[in-house]
Amino acid sequence: MSLFQLSWKNLTNKPLSLALNLILFALGTGLISLLLLLSTQLQEKFDKNLAGIDLVIGAKGSPLQLILCSMYHVDTPTGNISIKEAKPFMRQGHPLIKLAVPLSMGDNYENYRIVGTTHDILSLYNAEVKEGKKWEKTWEATIGAAVAADLGLKIGDQFQSSHGFASDMDMAHDGDFVVVGILKPNGSVVDQLILTNTQTIWAVHEHAAEAISDTIIAHDAHADDFKPLIEYEDREITSLLIQFKSRNYMTLNMGRSINENTDMQAAMPAFEINRLYANMGVGVDALQALAFAIILVSGLSIFISLFSSLKERRYELALMRVMGASRSRLFFLIILEGLLLAVLGCVLGLLLSHGGMTILSGFMKDAYRYAFSGWVFLKEEWILLAAALGIGIIAAVIPAIMAGKTDISNTLAEG
Repeated sequence: MSLFQLSWKNLTNKPLSLALNLILFALGTGLISLLLLLSTQLQEKFDKNLAGIDLVIGAKGSPLQLILCSMYHVDTPTGNISIKEAKPFMRQGHPLIKLAVPLSMGDNYENYRIVGTTHDILSLYNAEVKEGKKWEKTWEATIGAAVAADLGLKIGDQFQSSHGFASDMDMAHDGDFVVVGILKPNGSVVDQLILTNTQTIWAVHEHAAEAISDTIIAHDAHADDFKPLIEYEDREITSLLIQFKSRNYMTLNMGRSINENTDMQAAMPAFEINRLYANMGVGVDALQALAFAIILVSGLSIFISLFSSLKERRYELALMRVMGASRSRLFFLIILEGLLLAVLGCVLGLLLSHGGMTILSGFMKDAYRYAFSGWVFLKEEWILLAAALGIGIIAAVIPAIMAGKTDISNTLAEG
């Protein structure tokens, strides 16, 4: 019988002890793996959607809320700002601002957010049209790849929006959006947005006949061109995404100047996201510490299990020596048992973590419309496996040494 077969037989001889060791090891490694999967994919989403945005201007309120709403579309707006007040930052030829992308929000279709904006948002996220064209007229919409895939929308389809960010047909607005384009998938937030012009968002929220009448006139006249948004001084938008031409002391002070001298709020994405990472990091670190503690306890459990089993197996080990087994063979027999426990526990933990992430990704997609995957394998998981093997070996070393030093004559004499 091979060493592997002997080791496996010895482990399965005590199924309750085997189950306890595997569960402890799986819980520790699984929790660490799940945290790695979640934090890595979250950071990828955050970093991808930074999109070179240096500043977000919106209504007074929580700066983090403004960032999450305007850049990641996972929160509600802090309010609206008037174009009259935002106008200085929207004008062409600003000496500091390379790009100012207006956003108008407040509606959804089947939980996907509808955003009134300009074509500059496509440049900001390096998005390209796959089918059809970019929105031009009022009520035209170009949709992200995830929207098209999940809802089965195609060029020429029509739909009505609902007020707010949760689908509710009781809150449906008059007026039909027409899909005129579908974007290529690029992994950014635009994959799950429905993009239209700002005038459409205003028209949607006008009260009844006047809005519908204006819209019909616009359609009948085929009014493709609208005057620049900065000329609608009596209107409002939700926020502005700002990209600077360069970074210098004037751009660094722009946010502070806006916060101190206007009724608007300016938030720096990099600062707010780093602060969010820091707040999340406390909880993640605590969970990781708990997971490592569980792994150490499981290592101790393996040690105790192997150590206690030696007393019961002393006679068996002595007979093996009589039959020609060397000290090193007995040593490696016990080491292999520790390794088997560690490998099985780690593999079980990885299966649990990836399965758990798959389930969690479904809930996260329903809530936030971001795609996560449970079947992404990280290089850190190889390190986790190596660490698990190391713990298995360490836990088995002392019992293995003792097994190798088994005194044949005394053990057989004691029976």
